[in-house]
Amino acid sequence: MARSNASNAIPIHASGILGAGAVAPNFTLHVTPDQTLTLSDLLGRPVILAFYPADWSPVCGDQMALYNEILPEFRKFGAELLGVSVDGSWCHGAFAEARHLHFPLLADFEPKGAVARQYGAYRAADGLCERALFVIDKNGIIAWSYCSPVAVNPGADGILQALEDLPK
Repeated sequence: MARSNASNAIPIHASGILGAGAVAPNFTLHVTPDQTLTLSDLLGRPVILAFYPADWSPVCGDQMALYNEILPEFRKFGAELLGVSVDGSWCHGAFAEARHLHFPLLADFEPKGAVARQYGAYRAADGLCERALFVIDKNGIIAWSYCSPVAVNPGADGILQALEDLPK
C-alpha cells in the first residue's frame, strides 16, 4: 500500500520507505575503500537494493547468504543485486569474504545513513538501516518496495515476483 507525501507527491510506502512509482534516488557509495559504485551507471537493467541493519548479525548473515544462493535466479532477469548498510567498506569486505558473497555490499557509512535516509530506510534511533528491499526497473523507477521487521528475514519471494512483473 502506498500513500503520497502531499508536499512533493513522492510515492511513500505505508512503512515510510519510498514506494512504487518513485524515482530511485541516485547515489555513489564505496564498495571497497578505493572503489565506488553509482546507481545511475546501472540504468538499463533492473536493480535490487537490499538495505540491512548490519554485517555480522545473525538475521543479516542469513538474508545475505540466501540472496547469494539464489543470485542466479536474480540474474535470469538481468538484475543487479546490491546490499547496503551503514557498515564501512572494510567491514563489508571481511563479511563478504567470510560469507563467500558474490555481489557488492555498499557502505552507507559517511555521512552515516545518507542514502538510507533518501530511501526512507534509516532507523535514526538505532543508527542502522531498516531491512528494506527495493526493485528498481531499468529506467530507474522503483517498481516494488518492502520493509520487513528488523528481526525477520524477508526472504526472496517478493523480489522474484517483482522482477517477474517488470515489463519485458
